[in-house]
Amino acid sequence: MSTEKSTQVTVNIDSSADEREKLEAIQKVIDTYKDKEGCLIAVLHLAQEIYGYLPLEVQRLIADGMGVTLSYVSSVVTFYSYFSMIPRAEHAIKICLGTACYVRGGKRIVDRLEEVLGINVGQTTDDGKFSIQITRCLGACGLAPVMMINDEVYGRLTPEEIPEIIAKYRAS
Repeated sequence: MSTEKSTQVTVNIDSSADEREKLEAIQKVIDTYKDKEGCLIAVLHLAQEIYGYLPLEVQRLIADGMGVTLSYVSSVVTFYSYFSMIPRAEHAIKICLGTACYVRGGKRIVDRLEEVLGINVGQTTDDGKFSIQITRCLGACGLAPVMMINDEVYGRLTPEEIPEIIAKYRAS
């Protein structure tokens, strides 16, 4: 049985913190975990919580601080859909393109969203309200095709429904 204490860091930084304060907070996280094997994902989670997303300069800071290559950090960030390299939008839209959703028209939903919002997958609208992401499964295959906006699930979607759904979020 190990006697080593578990390390847990809580993030106490206000969302209005300036860039310098955010980077200092990330550095404290790195300093806490840098000598502990297998903690890169924990550091990335906390850094994203602090910074809001993981741009290249934050990834570089983490790579340097953790003693790993930037390409390794970037490969982890791009592999896991939780991590974002772009600022998070107020309304994060996730469209499933897993097998059931794809077969039932998921790609048409993506195309219609891109058209209505004027952005492509992986982008955020200029006003910061919407971003579009692709996922491989939202766990609602019986409702395919499925889209999720924040925590609300929309199933059995048709492209014709997209403008009305988006209008609801624009009004909020």
